[in-house]
Amino acid sequence: MIKLIFAVLLSWLLGASIYAATPREIIAKALLIEDSEEQAKLVTSLGDSDPQEVIALLTLWKEGGIFLNVDAAGAKVPVTLDEEKDGEGKQLAHRFDTGAAVGKLLASDLNAAETDSALRLAMKSVLDMAQLSSPDAKKRQEAVETMGSEQDPERLPALLARQTRETDSRVKRAIREAIALIQLKDENDAVKIAACNELGAIRSIPSQDALKAIVAEATAESKTNLANAAQLALNEIAKHVTFVNTAGTAFRGLSLGSILLVVAIGLAITFGLMGVINMAHGEMIAIGAYTTYVVQCVFGPGLELSPFGIHIALPGMNATGTLYNCYFVLALPLSFLTAALAGIALERGIIRFLYRRPLESLLATWGVSLVLQQLFRLTFGANNVQVSSPSWLSGNWTVNDVLFGWNRVFVIVFAVAIVFGVTMLLKKTPLGLLIRAVMQNRQMAACMGVRTERVNMLTFALGSGLAGLAGAFISQIGNVGPSLGQLYIVDCFMTVVVGGVGNLIGTVISALGIGMLDQSLQQILGNPVLGKILVLLGIILFLQWKPAGLFVTKSRSLEN
Repeated sequence: MIKLIFAVLLSWLLGASIYAATPREIIAKALLIEDSEEQAKLVTSLGDSDPQEVIALLTLWKEGGIFLNVDAAGAKVPVTLDEEKDGEGKQLAHRFDTGAAVGKLLASDLNAAETDSALRLAMKSVLDMAQLSSPDAKKRQEAVETMGSEQDPERLPALLARQTRETDSRVKRAIREAIALIQLKDENDAVKIAACNELGAIRSIPSQDALKAIVAEATAESKTNLANAAQLALNEIAKHVTFVNTAGTAFRGLSLGSILLVVAIGLAITFGLMGVINMAHGEMIAIGAYTTYVVQCVFGPGLELSPFGIHIALPGMNATGTLYNCYFVLALPLSFLTAALAGIALERGIIRFLYRRPLESLLATWGVSLVLQQLFRLTFGANNVQVSSPSWLSGNWTVNDVLFGWNRVFVIVFAVAIVFGVTMLLKKTPLGLLIRAVMQNRQMAACMGVRTERVNMLTFALGSGLAGLAGAFISQIGNVGPSLGQLYIVDCFMTVVVGGVGNLIGTVISALGIGMLDQSLQQILGNPVLGKILVLLGIILFLQWKPAGLFVTKSRSLEN
């Protein structure tokens, strides 16, 4: 009896000592043990410790930030190293357990604390549990989703406890989903049925595979009620998936239409005003995109170019954080100005000599397009360049499982602003009055003293600048390469022709309609090429019915 009492007291004292130990002390002890199973047990005992400290220390261990140093007595001591190095490459070392300095050491002379699969698994389990208490709701949600996907019944108590304290609505839903997924592994059929009903009620898309497994298992075991519950949940989820796909397709179509709209507005104005088929309009898009890339590099590490063998080095600001994320704000006006200047050069150098000669202007601008593409290859290389989105355009909103990317939302909002701005420009400014006058009757406007050549130049600059803005938008959504403009030039002309040459409202309706139709057919058919072909066929048939497009631009010219 005395031995039993002594054993109980001893075990209680040992347990209390482990419990009272800090996470740093527990990990320091685990680092000195060679048995990975014992290490895993000590790591698992960290589950009740301060989650933020546990996350920081275990992450440091996993990433090789803890080293084992042999002191003068021959004992191993876990240490960490400061980032700063002296002239000999040595770094100041500190004991991991106490933080006391032990002198300067070379990292190459030390061995990083190793981990094996069992220990990493224990670390992952503890880290997932610690993330449940993270102040960041996104990290809590990720941890909950990980636990749900693992369907480990041992995680259920922690999730149930967290459910009563959670305040974020998205994390609450994730916890409900994770609990139901884990309960699908329960031996009680009533619990499984309740879990199926819960997953169907919240329309859990990630649970489809688990529910299908339940249907197959229940059918094989003749458990009709369970099979029916799982199948009903799958039916509800399938309806929800259809809604999500439809809404996502509409959103992507709207963003594509917005890009086409920004590109086509300038072309609609220049085409309607001057009657010039500018095949180099797509390269104005590429100029805007490459301008965005250059601005990003200047804010970052800099850029080195070698066009025609001439070495050009642009120094970088090496900006980080908020300053670096502001690069796109500067890139937008610069993209407009760069493309506008290129448009002025094109109009003054070539197009002004080819007015009223549509075939020659088409061939000339096509040649300019090829020259510009080759210039892009010589300057930036034949491969695509990487343009990273600033942090404020990199995330997304998730509404009822429909993802709304911030970059696409920005494109849509900015396209609306551009349409409004161009409308005000045409109707409320002297330049707009001159543009409309020349569009209606060029000869009469010239007789009234309007400098039509200057209006042509400014209008061409405006159209090219808008294409440059579209290139800046595209750089946040797709790849940037020498042939970027060719991917949009055909759709751009289709948009202008279908809407009615020179008609702003028609261009808006046409761009959004083509964008929505293109994305819808790709979603329905599951084949982008076939979807594009059907869109082209639809446009051809439409133009057979209405050759002038949706809206015919009114003109007083005797030539029209």
